[in-house]
Amino acid sequence: MNTKTPITVAYGDGIGPEIMQATLDIITAAGAALEIEEIQIGEQLYLKGLNTGIEPSSWESLRRTKVFLKAPITTPQGGGFKSLNVTTRKVLGLYANVRPCASMYPYVHTKHPKMDVVIVRENEEDLYAGVEHRQTNQVYQCLKLITQPGSEKIIRYAFEYARANNRKKVSVFVKDNIMKMTDGLFHKIFDEVALEYPDLQNEAWIVDIGAAKLADTPEIFDVIVMPNLYGDILSDVAAQITGSVGLAGSANLGQHCAMFEAIHGSAPKRAGQNLANPSGLLMGAVMMLVHIKQADIATKVHNAWLYTMEKGIHTYDIYREGVSSQKVGTKEFAQAVIANLGKQPETLPVVAYSNFAKEITTKFSTHKADKKLVGSDVFLDWDAGSPDDLGALLAKANLPNIALSVISNRGVKVWPNGMPETFCTDHWRCRFLNPANKNVSHKDLLDLLHKLNELGYDVIKTENLYTFDGENGFSSIHG
Repeated sequence: MNTKTPITVAYGDGIGPEIMQATLDIITAAGAALEIEEIQIGEQLYLKGLNTGIEPSSWESLRRTKVFLKAPITTPQGGGFKSLNVTTRKVLGLYANVRPCASMYPYVHTKHPKMDVVIVRENEEDLYAGVEHRQTNQVYQCLKLITQPGSEKIIRYAFEYARANNRKKVSVFVKDNIMKMTDGLFHKIFDEVALEYPDLQNEAWIVDIGAAKLADTPEIFDVIVMPNLYGDILSDVAAQITGSVGLAGSANLGQHCAMFEAIHGSAPKRAGQNLANPSGLLMGAVMMLVHIKQADIATKVHNAWLYTMEKGIHTYDIYREGVSSQKVGTKEFAQAVIANLGKQPETLPVVAYSNFAKEITTKFSTHKADKKLVGSDVFLDWDAGSPDDLGALLAKANLPNIALSVISNRGVKVWPNGMPETFCTDHWRCRFLNPANKNVSHKDLLDLLHKLNELGYDVIKTENLYTFDGENGFSSIHG
């Protein structure tokens, strides 16, 4: 009977082949039972004309093994090339990005010797949905998409991870004082899920002050869950302030598949020189071993790595006179970790993993609210005068069931009674509602658009306005 776990491995570009070989040498020496399928990804495929950086046939391997250990790749500069990481996360539904960031003081220099934080980042939506448009000569937009099931899955995963790993607290970072609907939803779901985990502390931070606290006093945090953009930025910040981005591994987890990697790039200038530090990819591989239920091997590898770091056997990137005892290359570092398998750190905390591959499903009811159409935000490309001029002209488009209520520019009210100091672009949001605060029909909206077309306006976008169970499903306008 074959007891080996199949995994897909990609050696990548730049330093990728060297650090992947070192990583595989270490984990197989530790006893990892793996059946490896190798695929090619990255620069050579981009240059052959595959703008995704991966052969279509390689997806079959990933879908079959469901586990991807990936070295860094080089994405050519310029347009037309898609991020393989983003593509893989979306195609395989890898909704959770998990990055442990623990200080290794005094062996790796850091201002935060007691830091031990795990960043859990939503991986599929938010601004990274990548829905962007150029609407006028002056204005571009990127849509921020936050969903109820997407938020619930990542938040629930953060609490499950904290519980499984004996963590004490889960924090959320949001900006719901400004983005009251999108970040507001994320915060609301966090509060609801937190009620199911009374054994864990929970807290919410506005992301700006939360980020400041993370950079200044990271020891007050434990597990932090965030929407995609904040999580992307702050997971790199967290890794760097522990001492080095080069030491951090990353897991990308979904309901069906998972991808494990280092968080650093391919560093082509260091390729082929036996210099690169394999620690980031090795820590990604440790997370992979936990995921495939080989936690005993993950524990052995991680403790041997910590022991090696304690003994001052360091690659060039973290070598320091007076702290390090030996500067070694990629291969020699791997050999040192292999020689230390079975040993435990003497100063740094000993790690002990348990198998954790939690399937997360949403639990909240999918209540269908009573949805009513009440108006439309009509966006115009217009540069022929002042806000008052536009308001007077748009009065000609008013219909019995739908009429101009307010005009904003970049989110700020400019008509009626706008301020002359407000700077305006050529991009105008014109809100049309029923004058008697009644519902409107789609025919009313079509009639409005027909009228605007007759008057010669360049309508670049419309956004229907709805209420849900009587509550506005659209933001108010500043001013």
